Amino acid sequence: MKIIYKDGHVGECPQEEELHVIRHTAAHVMAQAIKRLYPQADFAFGPATQNGFYYDVDLGDQKLGPEDLEAIEKEMKKIVKENLPIKAFVLNREDSKKLMAERGENYKLEHMDDLADESEFSFFQQGEYVDMCLGPHLTYTKALKAFKVTQQSGAYWKDDSSNKMLTRINGVAFRTQQELDEYLVKLEEAKKRDHRKLGRELGLFAFRDEAPGFPFYLPKGMVLRNTLIDYWREVHKKWDYVEISTPQIMRRTLWETSGHWDHYKDNMYTTVIDGEDFAIKPMNCPGSILVYDLEPHSYRDLPLRYGELGLVHRHELSGALHGMFRVRCFTQDDAHILLAPEQIKDEVIRIARLFDEVYSLFGLPYTIELSTMPEDHIGSVEDWDVATAALADAITSIGKEYIINPGDGAFYGPKLDFHIQDSLGRTWQCGTIQLDYQLPGRFDLEYVGTDGAKHCPVMIHRVVFGSIERFIGVITEHFAGAFPTWLSPVQATVLPITDRSADYAKEVLAKLEASGVRAEIDLRNEKIGYKIREAQMQKIPYMLVIGDKEAECGSVAVRTRTGEDLGAMPLDEFLSKIGTEIRDRVG
Repeated sequence: MKIIYKDGHVGECPQEEELHVIRHTAAHVMAQAIKRLYPQADFAFGPATQNGFYYDVDLGDQKLGPEDLEAIEKEMKKIVKENLPIKAFVLNREDSKKLMAERGENYKLEHMDDLADESEFSFFQQGEYVDMCLGPHLTYTKALKAFKVTQQSGAYWKDDSSNKMLTRINGVAFRTQQELDEYLVKLEEAKKRDHRKLGRELGLFAFRDEAPGFPFYLPKGMVLRNTLIDYWREVHKKWDYVEISTPQIMRRTLWETSGHWDHYKDNMYTTVIDGEDFAIKPMNCPGSILVYDLEPHSYRDLPLRYGELGLVHRHELSGALHGMFRVRCFTQDDAHILLAPEQIKDEVIRIARLFDEVYSLFGLPYTIELSTMPEDHIGSVEDWDVATAALADAITSIGKEYIINPGDGAFYGPKLDFHIQDSLGRTWQCGTIQLDYQLPGRFDLEYVGTDGAKHCPVMIHRVVFGSIERFIGVITEHFAGAFPTWLSPVQATVLPITDRSADYAKEVLAKLEASGVRAEIDLRNEKIGYKIREAQMQKIPYMLVIGDKEAECGSVAVRTRTGEDLGAMPLDEFLSKIGTEIRDRVG
């Protein structure tokens, strides 16, 4: 595949960059189509993304509907058919600003001002459309084979809520029409699995305009949440963690010492109590530090593993909120481990194995990213180098691979991020292991070493679910709401066929509940086929159909939510079957 670079030379595109170039070119073609349809359009940024592309554009008072997106896509196809050559050129700062001013590109002019050190800028042109860009791009518009405009949303200029809200128009692009068609099928399946839709339909959780970004847990959602938490507690007890709980609101001075007041204040909710500034915690780590500092410690106490299901609040921009994936209030399944530097490798290995155990249970394969020092950080480069090498050494020593994510570490230390893959092949960042040489020192934490001298411990921050809310959103879509039996809010429903069998059906319900099975009964005066379909729509693992014959024999006719008819079996046999699935978490 031929591509053109910003200096105008044409070359072969490396295979690993093909999709990025295709999608970047698609963004320019879409911008050209938008400009033809809406001459007043003023363009901001238009990058390629993981699966497609978007362009943020100021359309003035123009509002877009579905038919407008279709018109933009139709115009894009026309531009492709015109087979316009794509050319590159470079201008000095003065001529660049003159060109953008002539074309009414106010956001590009502002962006140039932000790049004050740049003496020249590169541009790409196809037909009448010119865009400031680093490239590279395809050489002709006809090389763009398969794309689709998918949706629109809002986005603040430079992601700053004090700036104007622009229109973000999204699309997807692939090498071939077949790849695009396959992706669109997957996209339709993802819509069916949308956790926001399933959350309401299955009675799990909901969102209200009265509390944007704050989820409401419904009765069945609380069962799901508590079952996850029960499992979390079981796993962490097995791996020698002790559970703590720390205050929701703490003094400003604490957050100044931790560094959050300087580095994270814009995302924190604050209040004044007795004339003093306080903050609602956005993170649990300072609370764990205060617990550690309550009493003296020696090397014999370490590692000290504090687990906390801590409720945290973070001010997220309204445009960034997305169901359970991005909320303003959530429970982090946190752990903070205080340890000696020589214990780091063994502890990181231990945590990675815990993660592996948890993700395997849910059928979630994962990849690992090592995120390194960001520009906004605390601590010396030497400390960061030691911490980063320690994480890399630990993860490779157990045969795990990782990729580098440069500059994306937390402000206090490098981290390993675990990206789980769901049943549709999508990835989600959930687990993280963050190595911190900074906070313990900022709080003057100590332990007495084997040499009798006082030393500063190292801190590991880690989560496995990421947050209870986010993980519930992920597994809701992963399982399409059909949770494994052990996790399902309702594990079995009893469906009497006639009023004559209702008394026996109630006995079955009582025995299920006595055996620890979460069960319900449907006594409505409806046909059995209707009751079965309703139970299947609710994703209940087992339906126990009760008629006169079952009542006489003390049996149950078992159906599954997938439509499989397991036939009649003695009630005790079914109790043994479902009990094993719940106890061993195999169903």
